[in-house]
Amino acid sequence: MERKISRREKECEEKHSNSEGSELDKDYKTSLITLNVGGYLYITQKQTLTKYPDSFLEGIINGKIMCPFDADGHYFIDRDGLLFRHILNFLRNGELLLPEGFRENQLLAQEAEFFQLKVLSDAVKSRWEKEQLASRETTFLEITDSHDRSQGLRIFCNAPDFIAKIKSRIVLVSKSRLDGFPEEFSVSSNIIQFKYFIKSENGTRLVLKEDNTFVCTLETLKFEAIMMALKCGFRLLTSLDCSKGSIVHSDALHFIK
Repeated sequence: MERKISRREKECEEKHSNSEGSELDKDYKTSLITLNVGGYLYITQKQTLTKYPDSFLEGIINGKIMCPFDADGHYFIDRDGLLFRHILNFLRNGELLLPEGFRENQLLAQEAEFFQLKVLSDAVKSRWEKEQLASRETTFLEITDSHDRSQGLRIFCNAPDFIAKIKSRIVLVSKSRLDGFPEEFSVSSNIIQFKYFIKSENGTRLVLKEDNTFVCTLETLKFEAIMMALKCGFRLLTSLDCSKGSIVHSDALHFIK
C-alpha cells in the first residue's frame, strides 16, 4: 500500500542529494590545478599533470618534489611560460603537435628535459634532426616554356620554404591572366611550365608583383629572387657563365644559408 512521503522525509532526501552534489563539486574543483609558469597561468586537471609517472610535474602534484607558491597560492615554476603551452598540449594529446613554422626545437627540447618527459624530449629531437637534414637538401624551382626550354629560370636553394614562397607568388599572379599573360600553365612539385611565354622587344615577360600592377621580364624575376633571398639571409652561389658574363643573363640562381 502506497504511503505519502512526509515533509521531513522529503527534506532529508533533498539534504542528502545536495550533500552528494556538494561533494562531487568539491572533488571536481580539487582536481583542477593552476600553475604559474614564468608568469603565465595555466589551469588543467590533476590527471593531466600526473600522466607520466616520475616526471617533474607528477612529482610536484603528488608531493614528491617541493615547489614554491606565488602570491595567489598557485604552484610557481620558473621556466619558459610560452613554451609550456606545448608541454601541456603534449600531456593532453599524448603526441607532439606544433604550429607550422615552429623554430624553437632546441629550447623546447631543453624544457622537455627539465620536466623529465623523455618521450617528449625524444620526439622534439627527432623532429629537429629531420628539419636539419631537410635544410641541407637542395630543392629547386624551374620556370620554363614548354615550347622553348632555353627560355626560363631555375632557382636552387637549401630551404624548401623559400622555394615555396617564390613558387606560390608566381602561381598566384599567373592565375590572374593580366595583360595577355599566358593562360595555360601546369604546376608540379618543382616546375612551373607555361605553354608560351610572352615575347617582347625586351625579352620574355612574366607577371611578378603581388598587386598585379605590371608585367616584368625574366631578368626582373631574377633580381626579385636575389633581393628576396638576401633579405632572408641567403648567399648567392651562382657560378656565372663566362659567355653570358652577368647574373642577369644567367639561367640559374643558387642560394644557401
